[in-house]
Amino acid sequence: MQILGISSNNPFSQKTFADSLKLPYPLLSDFPDLKVIRSYAGLSTEWSMTTAQRAFFLIDKQGIVRGKWLGTPTEVFPTEPILKAARGLAGK
Repeated sequence: MQILGISSNNPFSQKTFADSLKLPYPLLSDFPDLKVIRSYAGLSTEWSMTTAQRAFFLIDKQGIVRGKWLGTPTEVFPTEPILKAARGLAGK
């Protein structure tokens, strides 16, 4: 299983953010074209600006989306439903 983070921020700010949090997984940049973000989650226009919609996807080895959680820029995702879905997909 592989965890990846992706954002609409530029690569420099991504690295700074990831380093500040000591993230144990890669944090990728979809800047400037936003192709992945548009394909999966879309864009949010909250706060009078365009940003990536906060989203979490569970994708299997064949590339099929098995779980999708969408939220607002300030929303924190509940971990239990996501972990339960990931464990089910992993057969654990």
